[in-house]
Amino acid sequence: MLTNLEHLGLAVNDLEAATALYTSLLGIAPYKKEHVASEAVDTVFFQVGGSKIELLAGTSPDSAITKFLAKKPEGIHHVAFEVDDIRAEMQRLQEQGFVLLNEEPKRGADNKLVCFVHPKSAAGVLVELCQSIAD
Repeated sequence: MLTNLEHLGLAVNDLEAATALYTSLLGIAPYKKEHVASEAVDTVFFQVGGSKIELLAGTSPDSAITKFLAKKPEGIHHVAFEVDDIRAEMQRLQEQGFVLLNEEPKRGADNKLVCFVHPKSAAGVLVELCQSIAD
């Protein structure tokens, strides 16, 4: 079950400039910066109430974010929802006909297991499922 809007993922070309802009806009500093080698992205997270803003910048030409920005302007890349049991949610969505971009959850940023739902099966929106990894 989807339990919370976890974060909005924003694709940016210049992570340093975007971090400065959102620090000014939100009036708070980011709480975390992280490199996710498996996705070839650098991320910056801001906590905004009960949700988050994730800035994403590609670190290689093969990065999904770099490819996204080659076709579209900076802006919303994905909407992420928190789930209690990512595998059960993946199975539920597949049974309802949603297309998942990965067969197994993978480790993402901010200590999460993640899986993406293809935008073609979600009204043009890339949806991310996130489950916190227990320490």
